[in-house]
Amino acid sequence: MVVQAPYLLFIGDVHDTLAAKTAQGVLEWRPERCLGQYRLRGCQVDLGIEDLSIGEAVNAGAKTFVIGAVNAGGVLKENWIDVIIEAIKAGLDVASGLHARLRDEPSIAEAADRHSIQIHELRHSNRVFKTGQGARRPGKRLLTVGTDCSVGKKYSALALERDMRHAGYTVEFCATGQTGILIAGRGVALDAVVSDFISGAAEWLTPATEPDHWQIVEGQGSLFHPSFAGVTLGLLHGAQPDAFVVCHEPSRTAMRGVQAPLPTIGKVIELTLALGQLTNPGIKCVGVCINTQSLDEGPARELLGATAAEHHLPCIDPMRFGTAPVVEEISRQFGGQVR
Repeated sequence: MVVQAPYLLFIGDVHDTLAAKTAQGVLEWRPERCLGQYRLRGCQVDLGIEDLSIGEAVNAGAKTFVIGAVNAGGVLKENWIDVIIEAIKAGLDVASGLHARLRDEPSIAEAADRHSIQIHELRHSNRVFKTGQGARRPGKRLLTVGTDCSVGKKYSALALERDMRHAGYTVEFCATGQTGILIAGRGVALDAVVSDFISGAAEWLTPATEPDHWQIVEGQGSLFHPSFAGVTLGLLHGAQPDAFVVCHEPSRTAMRGVQAPLPTIGKVIELTLALGQLTNPGIKCVGVCINTQSLDEGPARELLGATAAEHHLPCIDPMRFGTAPVVEEISRQFGGQVR
């Protein structure tokens, strides 16, 4: 799906920043796409951008009303419905990352059809994908993989895209989740694709390109997670990465949401290489990204250094210290001029 910018970010009546994480992620990585925020009475979060009414946003050139608020279960709140219909009547497309389908609400569906408005159900792709073919295709690809869910795969991919571009590479971010789609403006939510077609969807997302063009692919799940390993494996086979980085959160003692042990970084590297060789025999690990947010700077640097020494790979916190060592490793292994 392709979501038109600029956006009016709707954060509703959320009470904490975590509940506005979709809007925050889009604003952090693509501020040029965001015209303003729309808040309901009682909202306790401020994104730090201009408050706009729907009419003001339309006059300023907004194209899409983005539901940037999240809640338990991803449900459509009753007091949001009239606001969404108002946006539709004003001519705005609507993009939603909720689990609930907006079109399941008859009044929203009727308004969208009457006004010829696109509703982007970001978690529910309406595209029909082919099964994966596994045929090699031109271009270069990097995939972020994880020791667990929610360890920084999206943010690591975006940081690498940013820094590789600054280093002189031709590069693009390929989104596989709802927030990533809003950041990139296009993509596919892989967790909503029927299992037989996940690798085919990943192939569609990362088509043939120029030989030196890098596609930085947002990872999903973990090969070791009992719930989501199928999505992870399909993405690995379909993306055919030439390179991958392992993302890790050091404070975890077990995998998120299940009673399963957390794999070591070494095991993730080993299994990713073994399984990734099915569609790309030349796959290589180019680094490790660790989220050190829970650590002071001294211990964080010590952990990064020790991990780098253990695996003989650059080890970084992409949000805290940048990705330069990994970009240099990509240049060493695959070529490309680093400024």
